[in-house]
Amino acid sequence: MRILVANVNTTASMTAAIGASAAAVASPGTEIIPLTPDLGADSCEGNFESYLAAVAVMDKVVRYEGEYDAVIQAGYGEHGREGLQELLDVPVVDITDAAASTAQFLGHKYSVVTTLDRAVPLIEDRLRLSGLLQRCASVRASGLGVLELESDPDRAVEAIVEQATRAVVDDKAEVIVLGCGGMAELEERVKAATGVPIVDGVRAAVTVAESLVRLGLSTSKVRTYAPPRPKRITGWPLSG
Repeated sequence: MRILVANVNTTASMTAAIGASAAAVASPGTEIIPLTPDLGADSCEGNFESYLAAVAVMDKVVRYEGEYDAVIQAGYGEHGREGLQELLDVPVVDITDAAASTAQFLGHKYSVVTTLDRAVPLIEDRLRLSGLLQRCASVRASGLGVLELESDPDRAVEAIVEQATRAVVDDKAEVIVLGCGGMAELEERVKAATGVPIVDGVRAAVTVAESLVRLGLSTSKVRTYAPPRPKRITGWPLSG
């Protein structure tokens, strides 16, 4: 089995970290192929960057020349999953959906701990659109930018632990979801500090994608995610 894992930003080191996290939980025989978009911002922290990332990820995946069995979009709360589902015949798993749905197996309510406060409404909207907001106790911001997760991991863990603890104590969350692809590989440190299950979206998405492939299931094409109607698309692919 071969799974493409598409980072939503253009920071190659973050793509590598996401790929390593995905590979760590992949089953024997599953090959993880990390992809970095050829255009876009070095981090996604708002609507403009998120919509730009959606186009960039679709462009990168569509132009990939090898064979693959599933695609993971590794950006928490980002746009674009629906477009990929229209374009592709293989399963498409977004880490937002994978993390939140997994959390619901582990406790009555879950909370998301993300990066900047401006990302909170975007995540709430994506969870609402996916039908996953009802079991969400809260979405909390650590106050750190995406790139700070990589440049200062100790400070990142401290800030995430603080908000995760408040979510458990104040919001009555029983599970914590790490709300950023850049938080991959932090879950053990956060779990040790909070004592509750910690769900990383990248790792959850790998297990969901593998399950769908093994079950022979993919996106329904009869209505919502039917292939785009044939028409002239000026400037596509964007990267030549």
